[in-house]
Amino acid sequence: MSNTALSTWLEKDTMASTASRGVISGVLGGLAGTIVKAAIERVLPVRNPDTTSAQLKLVDGISEKLTGEPISASNRDLAEQLVNIPIGVSLGASLGYAKKDRPETNLVEGALFGTTAYLATHETSLPLMGLEEAPKDIPVKLQANEFLAHVAFGVTAELVRGWVARRLDD
Repeated sequence: MSNTALSTWLEKDTMASTASRGVISGVLGGLAGTIVKAAIERVLPVRNPDTTSAQLKLVDGISEKLTGEPISASNRDLAEQLVNIPIGVSLGASLGYAKKDRPETNLVEGALFGTTAYLATHETSLPLMGLEEAPKDIPVKLQANEFLAHVAFGVTAELVRGWVARRLDD
């Protein structure tokens, strides 16, 4: 699709073009949020040093089924991000779609979005799947760091989503 055709399609005032602009802005917001979350997690520990992340447990499981071997030590950081990025982008896309008719930025909604992501993963689904310890078994400081990283993810996703949405609406 040429730049002109893409521009024309995005300018149309239809449900599809509005939804597309919302999803595009959300995807970019989710990507930016994921980058910020990863940066925070490099500074603030979110798990004990001897604990394997849920992302690596997933990737190791897949790798062992396909190759018979876990991910090599040199590829562990990359493998972890290969899980984080699609999840963050997908969450951002859902945020963008949900706010497709509201390009204005709302930081409280961004913080709530990050909080919801944290609660849906680290407080419920990951422990239930056996990929992470139960919240009662994780030190409060590590939980607080993880929570802060998720709130920063949500706020960043919302800031970027709003900025991109306004640019696409112009």
